[in-house]
Formats: sequence, structure tokens, C-alpha cells
Amino acid sequence: MSIPSKQASDPIRGWDRSEPVAENLIRHVERAVVGKREAVELCVTAILAGGHVLIEDVPGTGKTLLVKALARSLDCSFKRIQFTPDLLPSDVTGTSIYHPVSRSFEFRKGPLFANFVLADELNRTPARTQAALLEAMEEGQITADGETYLLPKPFILIATQNSVDGESTYALPEAQLDRFLLRVKLGYPGIREEADILGRQAERSPLERLRPALLQEELLALQARVKEIYVDEKLRDYIARLAAATRNHPEVALGASPRASVALMRAAQAKAFMAGRAYVVPDEIKALAVPVLAHRLLLTAAARCKGRAAEEAVEESVELTAVPGAERRARS
Repeated sequence: MSIPSKQASDPIRGWDRSEPVAENLIRHVERAVVGKREAVELCVTAILAGGHVLIEDVPGTGKTLLVKALARSLDCSFKRIQFTPDLLPSDVTGTSIYHPVSRSFEFRKGPLFANFVLADELNRTPARTQAALLEAMEEGQITADGETYLLPKPFILIATQNSVDGESTYALPEAQLDRFLLRVKLGYPGIREEADILGRQAERSPLERLRPALLQEELLALQARVKEIYVDEKLRDYIARLAAATRNHPEVALGASPRASVALMRAAQAKAFMAGRAYVVPDEIKALAVPVLAHRLLLTAAARCKGRAAEEAVEESVELTAVPGAERRARS
């Protein structure tokens, strides 16, 4: 794998603050979110890559708190949508109001028109309303009454769903899952971490003390820098072979799509940027394979009956896919 010597030695075109900026943002969020370093890093990775995030776990583990902490750390417009069974698509995207005096319709924008949108408990709303997000997530726009309206930039949607609550919920369709850059699972905190949470919540919510750590124009500039991170041709081939391995896995009925390959590359670029490097290395692709690919896979019925998980299929695909340069090292 060849890396241009200038890019390998110099900071990203004069930008030498990538690592401290990302680290400062992560630490800022951790003032409110305790003991979830990996989850916070993944969310920041997705935000820098300009992608959407699905946070999935049992109730009470801090899903909404994490999103609110991220929103308060970014000087961007923020809207929260509480998804319920009776929510209509127009409640999300907006609706046209008729004015009798002017005899004309005026489009009233819905809560989706914000830089940072929390789709809380997304799986509690029917498929019709869930589908209202598809165009917004993929193209950054919505179409209503034959008119197309662009969403503000940046546009980041972070959705939450409980993984154990099946009553009055609707499974997210594959087309929507494929539009989330990555999925994050929080898990329960350790005993010391939970005691720390109690201490921070004793007087007031730690969210009240958070102030923006990154301006909107700074975030847009960082996202543009991420796209400049160098990805070697052999690494692009590696990502494609890894995606193909998931499609050929015997226990996978629906493998990773080309959109998933692009998402994995973008996420790896963001991770390299956060590390202060101007190029992607194979370890970053391997580290992000599960959070980026697992939620997009559909296992066969036989695999589900065995209790197999999509994460296992991704891990096995990673093990079976040769890393660029591994053959040369093995021969030497």
C-alpha cells in the first residue's frame, strides 16, 4: 500500500488541530455521559463523517442523554421528535397551510428542518411515518406537495430504539437501516461509573452545565477535511472484498450494500482524521466493520434460530478477508 510521502508526514493540508479538536469534543460530551467512551467516539466519528447514527439498547442506559449532550456540544439548531404510533409523516416533514386572504398555500417546516435531529424511539411509529425520513437521510431534502425543500447543513439524524421492548413497536425496514452510517450500543455502566452518575445527578443534571464546544461553521470545515483523508486503492479494494464476504456468508440472507461500503470508507476517514493522520490504515477499517455493517445484515432463518448475531457474521467476514500487505509479510 503506497502513501504519498507528503501526506504521510505533513498535517492535513496545514490543519494540525484535528486530533485535539476531536478529543476536546469527546471530553466535552463526557462531562454529562459517564463511562461510555467508545460510544461517544463512534458518535463523533459519524458526525465528522456526515452520517446518521442509530443508538440501540435497553431502557435507561442513557441513549437520549448521549444525544442531548452531543447536541449541546455543537452550536447547531436542534430538534427532538418523539415518535409515537399516531405520528403522521407531515408531523415530521411539515405541512402546507392555506391562507384564505391570499388564497395561497404556505409550507410550514416540520422539526426535521434542523442541523441536529433526535428521532427518539423511532421504532414506535408505523412504517409510513418512518418512510418520511428516507429522502431526508439520503439526499438532505424533503419533497412535499410536489416541491423540494433542502434541509440545513450539516444535517445529522440520531435515532434511538429500545432493543427489548417489542410491544407497540415496528421493526425498522432494511432500506432505513442501510441509511444509518453506524449503530451504537451502550450497555450498562460499571458500579463505580454508576456511582459517579448518581453523584453528578445529585444536585442538577450535568446537561445544564454544557456549552457549545464547536461552532456550526467549524463542524462543516471538519467534515470537508475528513473527505480529503487519503484512502489507498488497495484499501478501497479491501473494503469491497469485505462487503462481498458478508454477502457470501452462509448464514447471511442480505449482505452489505455498496452504500455500506461507502459508509465504511467515510467512517474510516473520520477515524483517521481524529487520530491526526492524513491517511487511512487497515486497522481503522477493521475496528469500524461491526458498528458500520452489522445492523445492515439480515441473517437466514436457520441462523436466527441458532441464536446467531449479525456481529458474529461481520467478525467472521473480517477474519476471512485478507488485509492488504498481509501476504507479503507472511512470505517474508
